Amino acid sequence: MKLIKRWSPVVLVLGCAWGIAVLAQAPAIQRTVVKKGDVSVPGREAVITRVEIAPMGSAGRHTHPGDELTYVTEGEGEILIEGQPPLKVKAGDGFVVKGGLKHDAHNTAAQPMKLIAIYVVDKDKPLATPAP
Repeated sequence: MKLIKRWSPVVLVLGCAWGIAVLAQAPAIQRTVVKKGDVSVPGREAVITRVEIAPMGSAGRHTHPGDELTYVTEGEGEILIEGQPPLKVKAGDGFVVKGGLKHDAHNTAAQPMKLIAIYVVDKDKPLATPAP
């Protein structure tokens, strides 16, 4: 029993440190696939998703192996597409990102930014790939 009491503070500190590390690694973006289906272009598919970016969060710089067509349903933010000026978006706006372009989405508000994104992408590649 004395051993447990002695180790309790150590276990508590380690547990808190582990919890903080896990939270720090939690992504600010959540993509939920609603539907996938073939399109008229051989080797490609359409992927319909619900996307949510945490308040003041970022998707992180990434690319897609095809085009992204997105509609903002809630919130506001900024879309950063390599080689283009920042695009400010809000609920009701839409934007298109051509396949392969490095881009990021930043939520600039204190509430979640919600989007509907449709990707027309290569079937054999990941939906999103981190970019430097």
